[in-house]
Amino acid sequence: MGQKVQPTGFRLGITENWRSRWYAGKDYSSKLGNDLAIRGFLEKRLARAALSRVEIERYGDKIRIQIFTARPGIVIGKKGSEIDALRNDLEKVAGVKKGQINVDVVEVKRPELDANLTAQSIAEQLEGRVAFRRAMRRAVQSARKAGALGIRIQCSGRLNGAEMSRREWYREGRVPLHTMRAKIDFGEATAHTQMGSCGVKVWIYLGEKLPGQPVPNPALEGPSRPRRRNNERRGR
Repeated sequence: MGQKVQPTGFRLGITENWRSRWYAGKDYSSKLGNDLAIRGFLEKRLARAALSRVEIERYGDKIRIQIFTARPGIVIGKKGSEIDALRNDLEKVAGVKKGQINVDVVEVKRPELDANLTAQSIAEQLEGRVAFRRAMRRAVQSARKAGALGIRIQCSGRLNGAEMSRREWYREGRVPLHTMRAKIDFGEATAHTQMGSCGVKVWIYLGEKLPGQPVPNPALEGPSRPRRRNNERRGR
């Protein structure tokens, strides 16, 4: 079962929260289509901004959009110019009046522990004709060094230009997919190569949520590398 159920949807309300949070009656379909249009627009607009995920909240006539990215400077722009233009374009996509959309940018401080960013990185390397085994091993080592308790990466398609498509995967550490209290970050991406499309899936185990404790999310906590002192930089 653990290999057939989407890990995020399987743990909703336990270790994961809904990506869209609102209530609707008869206009449910229109709001759902609006959310899909907003997400599609942001994925195209912020294709080079290392976009991890988008969370949407609706309360009344106002919409709050949280953008999780590893490169907040690209999203915000110089003196906030890009975020203002993005907000204006989102108002047109959502079809709301001016001032009804609030955009918050959240920095992902450890992209090595974010499954979506890891999958996107591997997909970009596959498009750049990097050997898939090397890209997968490098991602596994980076995640383990950053503090992941376990990681599994799976690539499928015409890997290395083979005539027949196949599926290859690497795993290191524990990835308890059946344990519902386990915080499993799941991400997927598609690499568009000359030989066809290759799918990439990533599972990262970040710890367990015990009763009375918050959900572990080390990807948003602290820098990925400790800061060195001045004398260490000079080699003293």
